[in-house]
Amino acid sequence: MNFVAELRWRGMLHDIMPGTEELLKKEMVSGYIGFDPTADSLHVGSLAQIMTLIHFQRAGHKPFALVGGATGMVGDPSGKSAERNLLSEDVLQHNLNGIQKQLEKFLDFNCGTNSAQMVNNYDWFKDYTFLNFIRDVGKHITVNYMMAKDSVKNRISGDTGMSFTEFTYQLVQGYDFYYLWKHNSCALQMGGSDQWGNIVTGTELIRRKDAGEAYALTTQLIKKSDGTKFGKTEGGNIWLDPAKTSPYKFYQFWLNTSDEDAKTYIRIFTLFDKETIEALEAEHAVAPHQRALQKALAKDITIRTHGEAEYNKAIQSSEFLFGNTGIEFLNELSSDEVLGIFEGVPNFNISLHELTAGINISDLLAAHTAVFTSKGEAKKMIQGGGVAVNKTKVNSPDDIYDTTHLIGGKFIIAQKGKKNYFLIIVE
Repeated sequence: MNFVAELRWRGMLHDIMPGTEELLKKEMVSGYIGFDPTADSLHVGSLAQIMTLIHFQRAGHKPFALVGGATGMVGDPSGKSAERNLLSEDVLQHNLNGIQKQLEKFLDFNCGTNSAQMVNNYDWFKDYTFLNFIRDVGKHITVNYMMAKDSVKNRISGDTGMSFTEFTYQLVQGYDFYYLWKHNSCALQMGGSDQWGNIVTGTELIRRKDAGEAYALTTQLIKKSDGTKFGKTEGGNIWLDPAKTSPYKFYQFWLNTSDEDAKTYIRIFTLFDKETIEALEAEHAVAPHQRALQKALAKDITIRTHGEAEYNKAIQSSEFLFGNTGIEFLNELSSDEVLGIFEGVPNFNISLHELTAGINISDLLAAHTAVFTSKGEAKKMIQGGGVAVNKTKVNSPDDIYDTTHLIGGKFIIAQKGKKNYFLIIVE
């Protein structure tokens, strides 16, 4: 497999330094991408870089994932309009542990000579004194060179300015590349297109300090066709950690992709070959309402991120909410998983003590909760056959509900019409 050709047909390639493709065709190359450790989980915005490393390893090369324990204490100004908060060593270590576990789902860390490897730049910076750094590194890169970078120019000309800490970031990242080139034979650094300036600083440092040769490659920044930021929803980031973003919500994020974006994302975020993708596009063109592209995209990335069992739960959850699936499978889910499915659905709390004695359904939906604004409205809709509890139609406004109706020992699911759900939480 030709790594650069693979990125090119998938629409991922942005910039590539002359000589890089020739080197990659000639021999196994060690290359790395840096990941930001400001949280204990990566989010879908990191997936393009993870996919780059996956393709790199599949092409027979050795991927390094650098988690920036040191640079996380400084903060990369690229694409930022303000300086970010710095993290303590304890918080950073916690974040690094979480990120490593996630990367192990995508990369093979035990496959011989091109096994993936995790590195933390804090390991080589923790004992590096400031005086030694400016003597060994700073003298090789001029201020004029650093000022010419877009990430620096944009901040200096802005309202907030730029601290010395952020100004030196490109030297710190440049030294990462030098260190990995020197000690791990890393000849290539990859990253998003906004990282080009920082990456080239590394190649320049290698050239000036040791007369060495190193290479750079960047990928396209992911954008949505409507101009909004990729990976963001009204609820915030879509995380890879199931505790932060449920597998159901993760699946729905990809399933709800627009047709135009799905054509782009299925190339970037799946491992389907060109023939498979073109066949899916043809199928989608014949019947767009069947959403063949979105379903294939959502299935592939959900299974690789969360596993097949969680994907199946996500499918069942979708069928429960939007189809005719019964209530039984909810009993197999944890409380957090049930809450994840009903995130955004109106919910009400009642006490277990109240339910134990039994509650008239009209009172339950109009007095103990606000599913209806009045008992009269509740009775009228129940008599019209428009109310269901736990997916079963309520027959009479005088029906009694108690703890035997609990799902998972904690929930009652009310429906007003077919699509209006309400979650009653009993504690």
